[in-house]
Amino acid sequence: MGSKQKFDFVKNRNKFFIVSAALLIIGLAVMLFSGMNFGVDFKAGTNIDLVVGKQLDKAKVEEILHTLTSSGDVNSKFADPTIGGNNSDRVSIRFDDVLTDDVVNKIQKAFATAYSAEVSKEINTVDPQLAKELLLKAVYAVAISSVLICLYVSIRFEWRFAIAAIIAILHDAFMVIAMFAIFRFEVNLPFLAAVLTTIGYSINDKIVIFDRIRENLRFAKLKTDEDLVALVNDSIWQTMARNINTVLVVLIAAGCLYIFGSESIKLFALAKLIGLTSGAYSSIFIACSLWYLLKRKSLRSSKKKAAA
Repeated sequence: MGSKQKFDFVKNRNKFFIVSAALLIIGLAVMLFSGMNFGVDFKAGTNIDLVVGKQLDKAKVEEILHTLTSSGDVNSKFADPTIGGNNSDRVSIRFDDVLTDDVVNKIQKAFATAYSAEVSKEINTVDPQLAKELLLKAVYAVAISSVLICLYVSIRFEWRFAIAAIIAILHDAFMVIAMFAIFRFEVNLPFLAAVLTTIGYSINDKIVIFDRIRENLRFAKLKTDEDLVALVNDSIWQTMARNINTVLVVLIAAGCLYIFGSESIKLFALAKLIGLTSGAYSSIFIACSLWYLLKRKSLRSSKKKAAA
């Protein structure tokens, strides 16, 4: 009775499939034509952290760097410098090339002269081979975690739940990647951690609804498609409050990290915000509808056998 009076998730599934497909296709197109905005973790280059001991001004920092590049002391493009530290006395600069010790010393000296202060430095360098290896291992990590989750759901539930879950969690992982590709956010190791965390939270949401569907299946008499639709809708509504409360708590925590966290953790928090939102969305609008389509097929085939 409740499912007829409330929003029908299953009957409106195609709308949500189209929205998800459109976003993922746009993200994929951007990735193919423009690539991802890889950080120093996945791209050859040098990341320099300079601690000046005085409050830094971004305009002055950029002026120093432009002077170094125009004079020929530094022959490498650099990304937008990030100022941080307790008193804004630390700047992080990423260069697209691997810099020599001589060039790094020139940069350090230029800041020491400009601010009349003693400058300490921290260097992180990634060569092209290591960058490729890190990227490959990142893909392996996502693939292995997805396969293990699929096995777990197959053992605990059934293969239809496993297929629906794996498609939905890959949807969530690629949604984060697509948003970062479209808006050109930097992709680094914290981003990878956020994607893997998204997969973990996403499967948790789906397991809750799938568990309720499995429970309701024990007492359901499925004779028509409408019976199956009602079962899925009822299961979603019965777990709705729990899922929303769980996701809201984690979203608030991730939001606080994004608003109050340092620059180095903002992108991690942003990736988590996108992933958590996508995970909650796919649990309700994608995963359950996928399971319905698979179950409907088996229900129809069993009816044909019975009729024969």
